[in-house]
Amino acid sequence: MCPSWGASSTWALISVNPAPRHGWNKSKVSRLENGRQTPTPDDLRKWANATGRPEAYDELLARLRGFESHIRSWRRQLASGHKPVQDTHLCAHADASVFRGWECSMIFGILQTPDYARSIFTRYAELQRSPRDTEGAVRSRMMRQQALYDSSKRFHLILWEAALHALVCPPSVLAAQLDRLAGAIGLDTVQLGIIPLSAPLRIPPATAFWIYDDREVVVENWHAELWIDDESSVDTYLRTWKTLRESAMYGADAQNLVSAARRALNS
Repeated sequence: MCPSWGASSTWALISVNPAPRHGWNKSKVSRLENGRQTPTPDDLRKWANATGRPEAYDELLARLRGFESHIRSWRRQLASGHKPVQDTHLCAHADASVFRGWECSMIFGILQTPDYARSIFTRYAELQRSPRDTEGAVRSRMMRQQALYDSSKRFHLILWEAALHALVCPPSVLAAQLDRLAGAIGLDTVQLGIIPLSAPLRIPPATAFWIYDDREVVVENWHAELWIDDESSVDTYLRTWKTLRESAMYGADAQNLVSAARRALNS
């Protein structure tokens, strides 16, 4: 998606079709005007010049930069593989102290075993058709887990029970992962809640997300990663997290859910 740019301001200034001058076809112009394609800086300069408003270029470029800093497409992020993305999260974890997470489809990266992480990276590389740097990505993810043993940090995590059963890896790998998860419940830096499949839910268990220090949210979609820092949106995710927490089980009850999933693998 392209940013709205302010329909009554910047894009609204454009009333001249630059296609004839720059060789653009009508479909490209339509995609840009309707937010179905993100313009490049060169596109913005040509468009501003073609409309007789070259002074609008700086504003357009500033909006594009702000947009790209918040919506980071996987196509661009994974151009060099998964490791650079993991390194970015490694830095973000280093700068934050309190983490709130919600995951509905797989085990949190911060709690994954190397083999489980390897399976996840392999599958996503196939989906996104990105370079294979699986081992480097796994090493970076494992480095992030050092934060679990930092007494100055706290991880408040909520997991949907479905993630305990999802065979996104071989059964033997999932078994080891569940053993690792059970051990994480006992860490003093981790508060892990699990929402049973049978639990009543006030809201649907939708998209996974992380909240860093209650000031920034990271959301993963199929096409992009969203980094959100405006106060109103962050508050929405905080309310979402707190609402989901009301359905979660903790402590021995959470352990029992993990144990049941582990036994199911052997049945």
